[in-house]
Amino acid sequence: MEQKKSSNVVWHHATVTRGRREAMNGHRSAMLWFTGLSGAGKSSLAHAVEEQLYQMGCRTFVFDGDNVRHGLCSDLGFSAKDRVENIRRVGEMGKLFLEAGVIALTAFISPFRSDREKVRSLVPHGEFLEIYCRCPLKVCEERDVKGLYKRARAGEIKDFTGISSPYEDPEDPELVVETGSLSLDESAAQVIAMLRERGILGNGGN
Repeated sequence: MEQKKSSNVVWHHATVTRGRREAMNGHRSAMLWFTGLSGAGKSSLAHAVEEQLYQMGCRTFVFDGDNVRHGLCSDLGFSAKDRVENIRRVGEMGKLFLEAGVIALTAFISPFRSDREKVRSLVPHGEFLEIYCRCPLKVCEERDVKGLYKRARAGEIKDFTGISSPYEDPEDPELVVETGSLSLDESAAQVIAMLRERGILGNGGN
């Protein structure tokens, strides 16, 4: 989708900066990008992590793939072109949430490495944390919570990731969570541990 930019648009620098917001929140902002096949547990894990962060007093928000497509990206389909635009919009929105001092959690299949790397390039080094929810296709199909794999196998859904459209595994993610074998609590604990190790959680995350 071609993006048109106006020469009359100038970025306005606010007096309330990201640093001041982070200081008030008691933690740094970051973008946690949960990626993996449908049924790998991305949304469940993102919300479980958010619940723990909320209990710690952190400012958070989850961008869920299905929810975003009800509003921000309701005009997009699932073609390769639309998938690229879907991820671009979410990346730009996530970047704004970082400026707000929020820990933004995104749960999207985001099957293409190039799209994930474009989002990574939007923010400073170390603030995009790619979390690969690794789960064998067989296990994802056995779960098939939404019945999508069955429909895809029957040819009712085109361009379905893992069946008729590829998923490109992350090559060097910040964290790999074996969601096919670990419990939700175990998976969430790994994410929280990573956030502590990277200094994202401060006074508000003790």
